[in-house]
Amino acid sequence: MKAPAARSVGLLAVLLLAAAVDAAAAEPDPADANHPTVHDPLEHANRKIFAFNEALDRWFLEPVATGWDFVMPTPAQIAIQHFFENLGFPVVFVNDLLQGKPLAAAQDVGRFALNSTAGLVGFFDPASQIGLPSHDEDFGQTLGVWGVPGGPYLVLPLLGPSNPRDTAGLVVDRATLAYTFFIPWYVNLGSASVNIVNRRSRLLETIREERKSAFDFYVAVRNAYVQHRDEQIGDRQPKSKESDDDLYEVDPLDETP
Repeated sequence: MKAPAARSVGLLAVLLLAAAVDAAAAEPDPADANHPTVHDPLEHANRKIFAFNEALDRWFLEPVATGWDFVMPTPAQIAIQHFFENLGFPVVFVNDLLQGKPLAAAQDVGRFALNSTAGLVGFFDPASQIGLPSHDEDFGQTLGVWGVPGGPYLVLPLLGPSNPRDTAGLVVDRATLAYTFFIPWYVNLGSASVNIVNRRSRLLETIREERKSAFDFYVAVRNAYVQHRDEQIGDRQPKSKESDDDLYEVDPLDETP
């Protein structure tokens, strides 16, 4: 959900950033009636792209994120994450409205106003402290709520897990962040790079553990992504334990520059 320069960096997000890692920890039981069937007719090509993304993550993004984690205190990492999440407000707000969620839209307006002022442009999150919940909405979810099927599972170069519906949603969400089109490309590039590296640093141990424990990491990521998106569209809570390191906080559909 990026565009011009900003999108290309988001691309750099390689990774599986996306790799649905945290959710993969609880790989869904095929017998579970709530687990969506995974339609993966392009598995052969998807695995090749997945291997490319994995190599890029292991040899580039993970080392950079490890260095970032070493020099950047955890509170600072959390503050930076809050800042970029706050910038993504337009996407969440618009999709709240498109999904017919006026209460959530009002709550997100309140969160943005409070965090942008008392929270020092979003680096802090006083809104959560007074009970204003955060929401995670994007146009791919909106299309799902409207009944548009996801289509076959796809692995996008650099961006990771997706499907035709969610890929199309990237374009609309990007347009929602119109302000990024008026920011110099190098500013978009720099901010996107910081966001990606910071988010990846928050998932270092989670992804390492999932890679070790998964019999087939490709399948674990694929199933986790499909289940996670299904839960988001149905507004169901994920079955795996949530934490600050929830992989999907770094999902490839992230809208911030």
